[in-house]
Parts: sequence; structure tokens; C-alpha cells
Amino acid sequence: MTGYEKRGYLNSDFRLFHLTDTKKQDFEYHYHDFDKIIIFIRGRVTYRIEGQAYELQPYDIVLVSHNDIHRPDIDPSVPYERIIVYLSPRFITSYRSDTYDLSDCFHKAKELRSNVLRIHSLEKSGLFKTITDLEYACAHDGYAKELYCQVVFLEFMIKLNRAALTGRVEYISPGTGDRRISAVMEFIAGHLTEDLTVDQIADAAYLSRYHLMHLFKQATGYTLGNYITEKRLLLARDLLRSGTPVTSVCFDCGFKNYSTFSRAYKKYFESTPSDAKKT
Repeated sequence: MTGYEKRGYLNSDFRLFHLTDTKKQDFEYHYHDFDKIIIFIRGRVTYRIEGQAYELQPYDIVLVSHNDIHRPDIDPSVPYERIIVYLSPRFITSYRSDTYDLSDCFHKAKELRSNVLRIHSLEKSGLFKTITDLEYACAHDGYAKELYCQVVFLEFMIKLNRAALTGRVEYISPGTGDRRISAVMEFIAGHLTEDLTVDQIADAAYLSRYHLMHLFKQATGYTLGNYITEKRLLLARDLLRSGTPVTSVCFDCGFKNYSTFSRAYKKYFESTPSDAKKT
């Protein structure tokens, strides 16, 4: 089974990069083991996430959860500048209490099916000021630079969640993309642990089987069957890492028997389900 490419590796709970690309780069659809935040600074970029497409404006904030399949389409005629933050699930959960959760902005993104936040007025935004502080911290060396970047980033996350929860930033609607494919992905996500067939999905989407498969491959670069299998395997790995017994994970993720699950898991991750419980 050919899979989406896993890109990027996170060797610590938090990493931050300030990048500018001036040469042509082509990205395939891929996913990460970690959550990612992109603060778009300049360029011409359409960001595609799970069937949705967003034409970015300067200082848009892109939220990509772990296992989200995504790809940027980049116009190489202008520099593409952005701040990228990689976050392990442990990093976010370590800043959670009974009164706050720094991952609230990610939860709201899932609820609203929008991965991009837009600041209404840059001049009046305290969040924008924190972004410029983060830009400066990333671009200049100094005493305890990595720690300082992390401190400024935490301030950014607090202000981002405050702004998102009070409506001072807007979760924007995708500007392009086939909404039928987004609806199909939403249907799959809601029925991932059930016995899913192409005909069942086609009926729910009011499409013929052939039309559905053609549209899905055209929009995502991948077959419907492999997308479902890979989403199940990614869910399985998360459950295994959380301590769920292996046999329970197999059936909880929609596989009909353990041998099929184990073979698919080993082929995709190049490790056994039991290995995931050790990480």
C-alpha cells in the first residue's frame, strides 16, 4: 500500500522556524505526527487541508492538527515567508488546567471545519503585536534565544485562544476546493470506526460510485480506499500510544480481523502495533 508521505520530524516537544523560500518547491500531500501552526507573512500560497483550500493573506494563522493530510500550493515568482511551529501533543497538554486549554483553538477549528484564522485589524490587534515580537525573536540571536522564542510563543498561544474564543479573529471559510469532497471527508471521519463501503459513501454524497472515486482522486491525489485505510491506521497509532489494548484498537478502528490490521499497520509504519505502545 502506497501512503501519503510523512514529513518533518520532531525530536523535542517544541520547535520553531522562520523560513523564506525563493525557489520553486513542490509539495506532495503529507501529514505529520505533531500539530503545526503556520504564521503566513508573505507570498502567494493556497493551503490545502483535508479537502479544503484557503488562499492566504499576510498574517493568516494556519492550524494543522497531527494526521491532517495537507499541502501548500506556492507561486514561486514571489518569496514565501512564514513562521512554522511544531508542537507535540505533550507540549500542549502540559499547558492545560481546569480553567484553560491552549489547544482550544485547534478544537474550535475542527468544530467549525476551518483551519485558518484571520486578524480583522492588524493595527488594533494585540495578537499581531505578539506575532511581530515572535518574528523578531526568531530572526535575532541573543541570550537564551530558544527559551525566549518559547516564552513569546506561549504568549502568542494565550492571545490566540483569547481572540478565537471572543471572535476577535475569524475562522475563515475555504475560498476554493470542491465542497463535495470536504463533505465526503467529514462523513468518513464520522464513520471511520464503522464498516464503510464506497457505495455507502457515494449514496451519502449523492454521487455515483465512479464519479465519487474520480473526484476524490482528482482533489486529493489519492484513492478513496487508501485514504480510509490510512486514516484508520493513524487513529490506531494514537489509540495505541494512549494505552488502549492492541486487540481493542483493531476493532475500534474498523478492521474486521487482527491479522489484516497487523499486516497493514506493519506495512504502513514499518513497525508492529506492539511497538507503538512503547513510544
